[in-house]
Amino acid sequence: MNSNHAMIVATIKSVLRNVELPVSLHEPSFVGREWLLLKDCLDSGYVSSVGEYVDRFEQQLAQYLGAEHVVAVVNGTAALHISLLLAGVKPGDEVIVPTLTFVATANAVSYCGAIPHFADSEERTLGLAPAKLGQYFAAILQPDGDQWLNRNTGRRVAAIVPMHTFGHPVDMDALKAVAGQYGLPVIEDAAESLGSRYKGRMAGTLSNLAAISFNGNKILTTGGGGAIVTNDKVLAERAKHLTTTAKLPHRWQISHDEVGFNYRMPNLNAALGCAQLEQLSGFIEQKRSLAEMYKKAFSTVAGVEWFQESEFARSNYWLNALLLDEENLEKRNELLEALNNETIMARPAWTLMHTLPMYQGCPRMDLSVAENLEQRLICIPSSPFLAREDSSA
Repeated sequence: MNSNHAMIVATIKSVLRNVELPVSLHEPSFVGREWLLLKDCLDSGYVSSVGEYVDRFEQQLAQYLGAEHVVAVVNGTAALHISLLLAGVKPGDEVIVPTLTFVATANAVSYCGAIPHFADSEERTLGLAPAKLGQYFAAILQPDGDQWLNRNTGRRVAAIVPMHTFGHPVDMDALKAVAGQYGLPVIEDAAESLGSRYKGRMAGTLSNLAAISFNGNKILTTGGGGAIVTNDKVLAERAKHLTTTAKLPHRWQISHDEVGFNYRMPNLNAALGCAQLEQLSGFIEQKRSLAEMYKKAFSTVAGVEWFQESEFARSNYWLNALLLDEENLEKRNELLEALNNETIMARPAWTLMHTLPMYQGCPRMDLSVAENLEQRLICIPSSPFLAREDSSA
């Protein structure tokens, strides 16, 4: 291990000095009323998708976000799948997604029978690059009535899906301006950004449809779970119908009017979510305190930059990230090995989508920024409790 990497490891250890090793990348925190609400749910006998906690969780989450409607589902991928269908994505369409994202973003497009069309990111946000995307659209899109076709493939471009990487919001106003020129709906992949703000507005409320994840490693967890967020009552009702196997309401008859999905969140998971939601503001403040600790610790360390929120954002810092300088990027794996050898879990960003075997043939723009970022990004421990003065308590 070279001296610079030794300094980076020592710096992370200095921030985590009160933590008992090994330390994970992100752990859930159950210090509120989780046991009480879960027991109440069990005592009620309503543990599946029918139960008062599902409605309660949806209402409380909508209130927290300042959104009109929330539909709770089994995971964030299901939320994104349904959001794409609600936006009118059809088989054979192309959907713009970042290549620097978790695989669920591209998979949800494939579930619709559509084709992911991979776009580049910007270093400022780690998310979609609006200006570069606008230039790309000007070169490859051609009008066909009220829709726009990719002149290279002849397929309709149906939507844009930005993903707020590690909780850092994309520059949504600039992206929506580009989308507006072509009449394209924007669907937020807000899986990692619950509680983050863009120009004062909550991530997940910055477009007509958004998907959130409550997986076990997220800032708020329901074990497994996700949510569709919208201000459109018609879309919300349609989302609830589609995610409840398209079952027609009736006191005893079981009938369905179209192909639906068994995607509704179980009551048991929602009870856990209600307890977690009571603590969400505290989780975010803890995570922002941890981010400030990392920021201060890395301010004088050469060869690496701690990734900071944009000037227009207030991030939840779901995962803290380091960006290696260009001269150190070839040593990324050596640093990852050194950290993990110290039982400090660290990982790179995801393998870029356009390099995965099932997506190598998909359309793409120049992806040079994302390719560079992938080689330089390292995620480091980010659990809320790590910010406590005595983290072992």
